[in-house]
Amino acid sequence: MAKITAHDLAKKQKEISVAEFFERNKHILGFGNPTRALITSVKEGVDNGLDVCEEVNILPEIYVEIKNHEDGECKVIVEDNGPGIVKKQIKHIFGRLLYGSRFHAIRQSRGQQGIGISAVVLYGQLTTGKHAKVTSKIQEDRPATVIELAIDTNKNRAEVISRDIVHWEKPSGTRVEINIMADYKRGKHFVYEYLQNTSVVNPHAQITFKEPDGTEHFFERTSETLPRESVEIKPHPYGAELGTLIKMAKHTKSRKLSAFLKNEFTSMGDRTAKAACEKANLERDLNPKEMTREQFLALHKAFKKVKIMAPPTDCLSPIGETLIKRSLKHETKEISPEFIIIASRPPSTYSGNPFQVEVGLVYGGNLPKDTTVKVMRFANRVPLLYQQGGCATTTAISSIDWRRYGFDQKSGKGMPSGPAIFLIHVSSTLIPFTSESKEAIADVPEIENEIKLALRICARKVQHHIHKKVKRKKTREKFELITKILPEIAKKSSKMLDKPVPILDAVITKIMDIVWIEDLIEYEKVSGKATEKPVQTTLLEGPSERHDSGTITKSKIMVVNYKRTSQKFNLYATIPKDAVVGTVNPKPVKIKSNYIKWNLDTIPSADKIDINFELAGLEEGDFDENDIYIENINPSYVIGANKWEGEQS
Repeated sequence: MAKITAHDLAKKQKEISVAEFFERNKHILGFGNPTRALITSVKEGVDNGLDVCEEVNILPEIYVEIKNHEDGECKVIVEDNGPGIVKKQIKHIFGRLLYGSRFHAIRQSRGQQGIGISAVVLYGQLTTGKHAKVTSKIQEDRPATVIELAIDTNKNRAEVISRDIVHWEKPSGTRVEINIMADYKRGKHFVYEYLQNTSVVNPHAQITFKEPDGTEHFFERTSETLPRESVEIKPHPYGAELGTLIKMAKHTKSRKLSAFLKNEFTSMGDRTAKAACEKANLERDLNPKEMTREQFLALHKAFKKVKIMAPPTDCLSPIGETLIKRSLKHETKEISPEFIIIASRPPSTYSGNPFQVEVGLVYGGNLPKDTTVKVMRFANRVPLLYQQGGCATTTAISSIDWRRYGFDQKSGKGMPSGPAIFLIHVSSTLIPFTSESKEAIADVPEIENEIKLALRICARKVQHHIHKKVKRKKTREKFELITKILPEIAKKSSKMLDKPVPILDAVITKIMDIVWIEDLIEYEKVSGKATEKPVQTTLLEGPSERHDSGTITKSKIMVVNYKRTSQKFNLYATIPKDAVVGTVNPKPVKIKSNYIKWNLDTIPSADKIDINFELAGLEEGDFDENDIYIENINPSYVIGANKWEGEQS
């Protein structure tokens, strides 16, 4: 047997392209089986359409169609109303893996890997042998370009099979048609669920889904407002790896280390740059291009020893409490939930990467009481349908003792059971996915902790709501019983004694011995131009603009003192953060972004006070129940409000 030498082994070595690698590892991208391949294909197309529309400030209109062929082959069609794609870029976007505009940008976006739609093209090519077809139109007065293409896996480049010019009715947009091997029979439920969930966290989008049998599903938009645009930021020192730091220094235009730190990183000013250099024992005038690895290592370690301000959060684009509630209310209207609670945590960071957690909880109605709660998981407005067991969201839910909040849960661990739906949305400049298929969030302690904090806020509100409902019902029954029986007794007694009917307010008060708080929400449709109307509070300087177009939400809170003595306490009413406060009466002592506070100085026994305020900037139903809190009074005396625990972040 001939001896194999190193030269013989060297001859066998050859470079493989990224496309070749994924050709042999399709499961890494979410194409592990025919069902998941279908979901992944639809997902990548829809994500692209939503992203591109938002980038040019267009309200997205997404059309998804699946044509079911024989032998397990499907044609997936995704169409958007975006700006279209210039002809020379089509082959790169759809025919090259790891090619994209969002990979290097540090800001919240759906697609960050650059392997999305091109991976679908590659999967379709591998499984059906057919080419992808892309139609693009960039101007209303110009025809559309149609390109049929394939991917040369050896070169990771597109092969353009044909080009054509056609008439297309759309003013602008992109349409992609890809044949793939997929199991539509098993996957159609997941496609519907994915699109439905996408509409929940993208309330500004209109989505149409056409099934192979012609059945159409229409997910209408519930908001005409585009998401807040996320702003690109520079890397944060806490998140920079040593190799990345060296690479950045190699390509910087700065000639001094202090300037390099301030120009290339976010949250680095003169003070922090000086402190980092001192901790690393490095001169601030040092040329970063001439630094040694040991010097970079010292600088990298110094970052951890210096208190550096958290990165700015305008790189994030959270959904917002009002829009989450509106979407959940729209999607669960057939369930008729008892209430919907939303909690939004302030932005935080992990390893220098900004992130924010938003949680929604749908409770009661027609939801089953004896089954595990349903969990809707999202990352950067994208639904996560698979690998729920390995996701940080599931870990966070399972680690809470839900028995304390009225749910069933064996031994206080694991997924709880009860009539509820949990929605968890994590937005970040870098979602730490467990794999390239982007189906689960890794167990990062900072993210998991924020999810737990938001869930506990919702759980406490559920507990308060149920407690308030039960307490109010019992008290109302007692009140109705008293107000019916006592007057009858008084009438008969006065008739027998031939005396006037006595006034019973004091007697009723003595028996009830509580402060009763009840609220009423009404909506008023208004139209016309915005006018200025003074806000009745000393805390807002000058007049506040009142938006007299759309809906004005009117809230009335009635406080009745059934105690034997006069009562004095503080009352708080929470409001949506994106609402505009209009008329407030009586005059409050404080108006914050999320609540209004009144000092109720004196409410005489058997007397009442009405509190009224108006909110603009909301749609009907966005604010349908007051969360009322009281302070400086024993909570057990009060029906209809909870104890104020201070401002909760």
